[in-house]
Amino acid sequence: MTASRRTPGRRPGGPDTRGEILDAARESFADKGFAATSMRAVARQAGVDAALVHHYFDSKDELFVEAMAIPVDPRVIAARILDGPPEQMGRRIATAFLGVWETPDGQQRMQALFGSIASSDQVARMMREGIGQMIIQPVSQSLDVPDAALRVGLVGSQLIGAAIMRYVVRLEPVASVDLETLVDRLAPVLQQHLTG
Repeated sequence: MTASRRTPGRRPGGPDTRGEILDAARESFADKGFAATSMRAVARQAGVDAALVHHYFDSKDELFVEAMAIPVDPRVIAARILDGPPEQMGRRIATAFLGVWETPDGQQRMQALFGSIASSDQVARMMREGIGQMIIQPVSQSLDVPDAALRVGLVGSQLIGAAIMRYVVRLEPVASVDLETLVDRLAPVLQQHLTG
């Protein structure tokens, strides 16, 4: 019987390597922020080879989405928002954002995420940087208007207010109105922020 040899370097993946990588990523995003976190640094922190991090996650964006347990990939949301004529962007944004909240799982996860953001400066910073890079930046860059980032920020504030009233506070009649009616009412206001 020959003894197994251990090669020098990082340890190979184990039963919960993916979970350990996600823990290390959350810690890194919290300590350093989105921009300063790298896949290689997360690998070091998790004690694994960088190739293993890339095996589980294609990019830092994907690692962020998984680590933060965001119920929908912000890159997919950004693609939906940008796919179509600029004069319909307000409607696409309202539909995409509120659509995430409409499923029981999405609503539960978004409420948990909002609770974490409200109670932790670190989580708020991570979300601000991550969502800023994956959604706000590309949408702002697509607009041919002055102060585009401010406009997109105002859209976000409008949507967050609507979501809190509908899904958290459950203020009537906002809470029970059908989604199509809510989108119909919000879309022109969002569009005004974007291009008005």
